[in-house]
Amino acid sequence: MKTCRSLYLSPRILFPVLILTILRRVSPNLVSPLCELSFKDRNKVYQYSLASPVRTYPYGILSEDGFYKVAVNGTVLWFQLCSSMIFNHDIPLCVDCKDCGGQSHCGMGCSALVSNKYGGYPVCTTLGQPSSTLIDIRDKKSPHAGIIVKVTNSGPKHNCSLSVSVICNSNGVQGPRTLEKVGFCDYNTELKHPLGCAKVISSKGSGFGFGTFMILILCLFGGYILAGAIYRYFFLHVRGIDVIPNLEFWASLPHRAQSLYHSLIRRFRGPSYNYRSSYSPVNF
Repeated sequence: MKTCRSLYLSPRILFPVLILTILRRVSPNLVSPLCELSFKDRNKVYQYSLASPVRTYPYGILSEDGFYKVAVNGTVLWFQLCSSMIFNHDIPLCVDCKDCGGQSHCGMGCSALVSNKYGGYPVCTTLGQPSSTLIDIRDKKSPHAGIIVKVTNSGPKHNCSLSVSVICNSNGVQGPRTLEKVGFCDYNTELKHPLGCAKVISSKGSGFGFGTFMILILCLFGGYILAGAIYRYFFLHVRGIDVIPNLEFWASLPHRAQSLYHSLIRRFRGPSYNYRSSYSPVNF
C-alpha cells in the first residue's frame, strides 16, 4: 500500500522560488531607460516615461498593432517608439530592406522605415534603430506639453533619421497624420498621446521625504520579521506564534511605551500638588 508523504520545501528551494516570483511580478513594469526623460525647470521636475503602462494603455506609448503608419503623397512611413516594429499584418513590400530585417522579415529589424517610389518600384530606407533613441523637450518654455523622440540610422551613403513629436493629449491617442521631409532622408511626424503629458514633481526639499523614510523603515522591518520567521521555522523548527523573532521584546513594547509616557508626564509637570515638601509654608 502506498503512503502519502507531506510536501516539504527545503530553504534551498524556497528562497530561489520566492526570488523568482518577485522578479516575475516586477519584470513587466520594468521600463527601458531610453524611453525616460527628466527635465528640471526652476523648482519643478518634469518626468516622462513613455514605456510605462497606464490603466488605459498597458503597453505605454507602444502601438498595440506593433507599429504606427502614415502615408502622404506616395511616401509611406512605419515606426514604433521605444522598440522594434512587429508586423502581423500589412507587412512592408519594398526593395532594399536589408537594414531592417531583410526581405523575409522586412520592418522587423528597426524602429523606423520609409518607402518611396523610384521608377515605379517602392524602395525602403531605414530611418532608425531602437538603440539610437534620443528624447528631448519639445518646447522648453512649456516643458509639460510634450517631447520629441528621435531615432537615427547610419547607412552606407547617408545618415537618416526620424523625429516624432509626442504631444500631450490627456483625452486619448491620435495617430500620426502628417509627414514632413526635411533632408535627404530625414523626416518629421507627430502623434498625440496621454504619455506625452509630463508628471510634474516639486523639487523643493529634495532628498528623502518623511513618507519615503517611513516606507523604507517599514520595508526593512517587514523583511527582518519575514527572514527571522523563515529561519526559526525551517532551521530551529519553532512553531506557532513563537516563529516571530524577539517576540518577548515586541510584546513588551506597549508596557515600555506606557512607562515612558508616564515618566515624561511627571518630568514636565513637576512635583505633585498633593505632595507637601519640607519647605512648604504652614499656617498656625
